[in-house]
Amino acid sequence: MITRSNFYLIGGAALGLLACASTTPKADSPAQSAAAAPGAPTATAAAATGGVSTAHAVGATAGQPDAKPSNAVVTYLPKDKVADTFKKGGPLYAVENYKIFAAHRDDAKKPAEVHTKDTDVFYVVEGSATFVTGGELVDGAPDKGNVEELRGPSIKGGEPHKLQKGDVIVIPHGTPHWFSEVNSPFNYFIVKVQ
Repeated sequence: MITRSNFYLIGGAALGLLACASTTPKADSPAQSAAAAPGAPTATAAAATGGVSTAHAVGATAGQPDAKPSNAVVTYLPKDKVADTFKKGGPLYAVENYKIFAAHRDDAKKPAEVHTKDTDVFYVVEGSATFVTGGELVDGAPDKGNVEELRGPSIKGGEPHKLQKGDVIVIPHGTPHWFSEVNSPFNYFIVKVQ
């Protein structure tokens, strides 16, 4: 079950990583920016994104006197949309420099991976798995249609991690990673940051 505190934890991790990112997501259009009152949900964006609502962030954060007002868009994902996405796994939100997925696995049949640009942050919501990082990608080759992603049947060497509900693991870009065992159902958030 996805609790509010779990969702806030992954959101907090994502925001912390985004603070280090080089660009900030902008409103969908200049008209949207002009029409939205500071801090008010943007109905047009919510309708266009399947119930995901957005609002513009303004003001400084307490304890940060040099913070400047932001034109960034705040995004809210309702629990029903998140729960529905976890059923099969899939994207929740994506912009230029980061993506958020609700991932679901029933087994460990997918190949090992190496991302040449993305750093992955996983937050385990349900289930357990053995997740191997590092080592060497066996018979690695570019993924079909995406040369920035390498795939292979397994990893030689590497360090196994026993993941369970509540765990967070950060996989820097260029690091081979692979689920060698999955106890179904296994649900986890993925935040991909470039």
